[in-house]
Amino acid sequence: MAIQRMELTAAPGPIMSRCVIHGDMVYLAGITAQDLSGDATAQTREVLTTIDALLAQAGTNKYNVLTTQIWISDMALFQEMNAVWNSWVDPENPPSRACVSGELFCPEALVEIVVSAVIEA
Repeated sequence: MAIQRMELTAAPGPIMSRCVIHGDMVYLAGITAQDLSGDATAQTREVLTTIDALLAQAGTNKYNVLTTQIWISDMALFQEMNAVWNSWVDPENPPSRACVSGELFCPEALVEIVVSAVIEA
């Protein structure tokens, strides 16, 4: 089964694929906002918009997300992030989810989300 890699990044940053497809599975790397000047609400919106676009490129959508990992820089930001999440996620078909806090790649990054989804035939 072939592996398809999309949105490859290059040095000096991390060398990685932002999206990998294998069979009917789609794996997104940790997605952060490009504009790190916004608050947790703005960054979460941008991250979810990017996730929607990457899933569409892979031939799927948020309704087929199986699991997510959400990383926030400080649990004090949880309510802001979660309000945006709750307005985005399908309440009838929510994925499994973990949410943890930790130091992200730079101090301005407040939210990072990792996604695994399925491509329905």
